[in-house]
Amino acid sequence: MTTIVAISGSLRAKSFNTLLLRAAVAAAPADATIETATIRDIPIYDGDLEAAQGIPPAAAALKDRVAAADGLLLVTPEYNNSIPGAFKNAIDWMSRPPADAARVFAGRVVGVIGATPGIGGTGLAQAAWLPVFRTLGMLPFFGARLQVANAAKVFDDTGALVDATVRGLLEKYMTRFVQFVAQHKAVRTS
Repeated sequence: MTTIVAISGSLRAKSFNTLLLRAAVAAAPADATIETATIRDIPIYDGDLEAAQGIPPAAAALKDRVAAADGLLLVTPEYNNSIPGAFKNAIDWMSRPPADAARVFAGRVVGVIGATPGIGGTGLAQAAWLPVFRTLGMLPFFGARLQVANAAKVFDDTGALVDATVRGLLEKYMTRFVQFVAQHKAVRTS
């Protein structure tokens, strides 16, 4: 079984990205387990806090979950044409201390999808993640793309994904992503 940790980069309760994360879990193939995680309780990074108290429990728990998984799926909003600060902050905490970053990120397969109420999709935010992945030694998945625009029309009032085209793209993405993660897992364990 392939295990993937999926994280929404939004803190908003009815976030389109959290809805997309839920739809991704439902669209995943049967041979994968998608575990959802949150960044909600991770404080703003502060080197003084780290020195005095160590890694905050929420960040440490998320680090351990990612380190134990075969892959990581980031469901990212796009704020001001880039990465949301709270989401990047969570990754920054997870990379602390530097000596432990490789355990969590090095060689880890990562995929990125996202939704926005605007017409541009989340292409700029997804591209902005690439230097972070490179720095952390991650293995990005490029086998499919999913950048959901006009998200208010894609989900209904209950949060269900109602757009058949987006559903098809999401199913394609999740199938290919899980296959990529499984292939990489086989290489890492052989």
